[in-house]
Amino acid sequence: MIPNPIRKVLFTLQMRQVQYLLMGGQACVLYGAAEFSRDTDIALLAEPGNLDCLRQALEDLQAECIAVPPFQLEYLQRGHAVHFRCRQSDAAGMRLDVLAKMRGVAPFAELWEGRLTVEVEPGVMVEVLSLPDLVQAKKTQRDKHWPMIRRLLEAHYARCRDEPNSERINFWLREMRTEALLLELAERYPVELAGLCSIRPLLALASGAQLSELTIALQAEEQRERAADRQYWQPLRVELEQLRRRKPQP
Repeated sequence: MIPNPIRKVLFTLQMRQVQYLLMGGQACVLYGAAEFSRDTDIALLAEPGNLDCLRQALEDLQAECIAVPPFQLEYLQRGHAVHFRCRQSDAAGMRLDVLAKMRGVAPFAELWEGRLTVEVEPGVMVEVLSLPDLVQAKKTQRDKHWPMIRRLLEAHYARCRDEPNSERINFWLREMRTEALLLELAERYPVELAGLCSIRPLLALASGAQLSELTIALQAEEQRERAADRQYWQPLRVELEQLRRRKPQP
């Protein structure tokens, strides 16, 4: 269940017709991989009219920007996250983190096409980042994201293993991070696995039931993604530090 302060934030975004997609810990909850979080993370359509809608929602929530960068279109378009803290009584203390661009993740228009719509309570509809896009968004340098990717895939496989289709099989083979389940997938779908080995070479180890080598390959795959994320954020962090130095002290 989504806590009341988060529902207040989501309801306000809906009422102000903000075009956004829920991501982060709250999206993980909706996909069956529970994660405690006091934040609400959203991917936002970074267009002037939509930012005006978000500003109205922020005013309703008595939300203020709590860090650099400032809430401006140019920073969102470059890939920065903008952070807010809500003061309105029903959402007091709730943090809202807004992103419009993420490493390795499709543009918002494509994310919107693949979205999942969830009715979290009567009349409150939430647009959620699709599971494959959420998994991609979590391939960062943050330690907590990699166990969550694993849990998301495990939960999806447990829920859908008896109703496979080509899209699901492709998703499981491309993203699964649990050795035992990769071995099971290799046994169940050898043809599909063979077709993806050129894209994800470690699948060949699953096909050969080479468990220790598969574990090492999964770790190496994670480290490559972490390194790519660090490289992506390096110039953005430099820019944030410059903004912090220029920010007037209270």
